[in-house]
Amino acid sequence: MPEASKALGNLRGVLILLILAFHSVSAYIVSQPAHALSLDQAPYDWRAFPIIDDERWLGFDLFCAFQFLYLMQLMFFLSGLFVWPSLRRKGAGGFLRYRILRLGVPFLLGVYLLMPITYDPVYRATAVDPSWSAFWTHWRALPLTPTGPMWFLWFLIALNIVAALLFRLFPTVGHRIAPLLAKAATHPWRFFVFLSAVTAAAYLPLSAIYSPWRWVGWGPFEVQAAFAPQYAIYFLVGVAVGAHGYDRGLLDPHGVLVRRWPVWTVVSFLSFILWVVPTALIVKGQGASIPGLSVIGDLGLVLFAAAACFAMLAIFMRFAATRWRIMDTISDNAYGIYFFHYTFVLWLQFALLGLAMLAIGKGLLVFIGTVVLSWAASIVASRIAAGARPLIGRGAVLLGTPSSRA
Repeated sequence: MPEASKALGNLRGVLILLILAFHSVSAYIVSQPAHALSLDQAPYDWRAFPIIDDERWLGFDLFCAFQFLYLMQLMFFLSGLFVWPSLRRKGAGGFLRYRILRLGVPFLLGVYLLMPITYDPVYRATAVDPSWSAFWTHWRALPLTPTGPMWFLWFLIALNIVAALLFRLFPTVGHRIAPLLAKAATHPWRFFVFLSAVTAAAYLPLSAIYSPWRWVGWGPFEVQAAFAPQYAIYFLVGVAVGAHGYDRGLLDPHGVLVRRWPVWTVVSFLSFILWVVPTALIVKGQGASIPGLSVIGDLGLVLFAAAACFAMLAIFMRFAATRWRIMDTISDNAYGIYFFHYTFVLWLQFALLGLAMLAIGKGLLVFIGTVVLSWAASIVASRIAAGARPLIGRGAVLLGTPSSRA
């Protein structure tokens, strides 16, 4: 197996664990609302803060903020990385049929079967009558369709359709961009500036209208308004890099980007500070007298997202280009783990509400429990029947994989 393939597989597994960690500790951040939010209470902010615990730790705020600003961008980049080779093998029609089956059926099952079970503890946290029948009555009366993490699936389908259309209309575009990406490989700083500029142009106007946690859409087809263009851009960049070859160019294990991993690590932390300081001042109400402070914070956000993605790719290409057995298993089950994890997160957080324990301990318990239970659920689901495998079993259409048949 090529070095790049091993490194990207390990990165995929680590990203899934970071997603689980992010959701596991979100009930214990200081910036949570003071009290649990009712399921019936508009504007239904419980979608962002489903379980609220009295125990808090500021360290979890910093961890969640750090992950929130780049994690989904990197996920979409990896999701696009193997799209173009798959289109070449299957053609646009075959590619879309497989992806819609692989992503669409789990999306429907997740939204209409798993999410009611997942959000039941949110209702129970404030309910007078905690019975399932009472919950179901309240759930059906909601003027929205909560999707939880399942939003990623429908948005990924939409982006795959865009990629298939590009392939159908411009089948040779992959060859045309090869020289550009070859230059980017030797000048990653120029590529970083280009990516940051494009994402800034897409994000800054929307950030003036929508908060980072504001969702827009229709029915179950919701997405974060301010971040959606960023996600699409990173996906298309991943498609372009994959069309050139994931094991060469920008992601060459011996290329310039990988050799300068310390620089990208430092840049990512500096740009995070460029975001967190203005944001903290604005939240505390101390930034009104500083003109342009919100714009500085927004620029810090897009710079951090790009730098953190470059740093993660460079670090894993440099140090994780060997086989990690446990990460192989997590990576193979990444899709299933993602599909099931949120259910276990919310129920475990709910179960720990009355426990006298520090926030750090609760966060670790929820994380460990979620990893074990969602991992086991993924393995069991893939073995129940042969039909479960194309839906939520092994493979990683969710995040892409060099060994994927997609």
